[in-house]
Amino acid sequence: MNTQERIDPWGSEGFGDYEKLIAEFGMESLSPFKKDLSDNLLFRRNIIFGHRDFGKILDAIKHKKPYAMMTGLMPSGKFHLGHKMVADEIIWHQKKGADVFVCAADLEAYLMRDITLSEAKKIAVEEYVANYIALGLDMRKVHFWFQTDYETPYYRFRDTLSHRTTFNEMKAIYGTLSPEKIFSVITQAADILHPQLPEYGGPRPTVVPVGADQDPHIRLTRDIAGRHKEHSLIPPSATYHKFMPGLLGGKMSSSNPKSHIALTDSPKEAKKKVLAAFSGGGVTVEEHKKNGGNPEVDVACQYLFYGFEEDDRKVIKIFEDYRAGTLMTGEVKKLLADKVAAFLEAHQAKYPEALREAKEIVKK
Repeated sequence: MNTQERIDPWGSEGFGDYEKLIAEFGMESLSPFKKDLSDNLLFRRNIIFGHRDFGKILDAIKHKKPYAMMTGLMPSGKFHLGHKMVADEIIWHQKKGADVFVCAADLEAYLMRDITLSEAKKIAVEEYVANYIALGLDMRKVHFWFQTDYETPYYRFRDTLSHRTTFNEMKAIYGTLSPEKIFSVITQAADILHPQLPEYGGPRPTVVPVGADQDPHIRLTRDIAGRHKEHSLIPPSATYHKFMPGLLGGKMSSSNPKSHIALTDSPKEAKKKVLAAFSGGGVTVEEHKKNGGNPEVDVACQYLFYGFEEDDRKVIKIFEDYRAGTLMTGEVKKLLADKVAAFLEAHQAKYPEALREAKEIVKK
């Protein structure tokens, strides 16, 4: 299966070769910007690996010029560690001065995931907004909306965007189309571009942090922005992050609790999941000591790399010792299990107050 066939924003299986993805789809490497982004672990470790037009965003950050950050949440399941990684990026942008826009894609959940609108809204508030707040996002300074419940300028803008694309263009990007897909795509374009309308701040650089599977939406939206005559829109920028591996190896899934650690999992339950996670080590202790392990596929090593060990030097040492066979699989799992349990205990202590605040914000 080639890369083109795998880029499906509604059902991606993840990617292995991100460099190939950059080459095939015209994304750009973030390497030239690494020095300026060294305060962010996700950029520093190449977890956020590619971009489109990020130079405009970096210029705004450096010179304290206005810029917006827009992201969407899919209210279809539990908020897990993969979602936390995205939340950390949102929080970083807010601290850098971004005007943050967060869309709860309840309409897309209904059209593409067959989730009722009422259930989607409940999940958005209890799983996403509350956890965002507990993680440190100041939601009182965030423009938050549901796709089915917003303001007239947004809907007027969404409806006009259909005039700026063609069926053939959408088919070339997405392949098989359906009425649900077409409507969902146009709505997402409105989500991304509307922060530049006069009612929401006017034209300014806007960045959308996404997984690589969402690139089709970004490419189409950038094209639409360039053709829109009613408003002076700046084509949105994007950053692309790698997928955090699932506990069983392969892709993490919100619908499979064995593949992820939810932020509602008890510390004890999370520890059990870590200890049962996919290992990159030898089958036996003797084999591991002789041949070493592979930290690139070992889930515990990867979770430390994705943020549970913040010290870069310690991560490098863990990987080196694991490859050499002097650090055992059980030792790495115990290290991660303790860190995850401590994080969940602290996070869950903040959650009740965060949920109360989330419900207040959504009522307004």
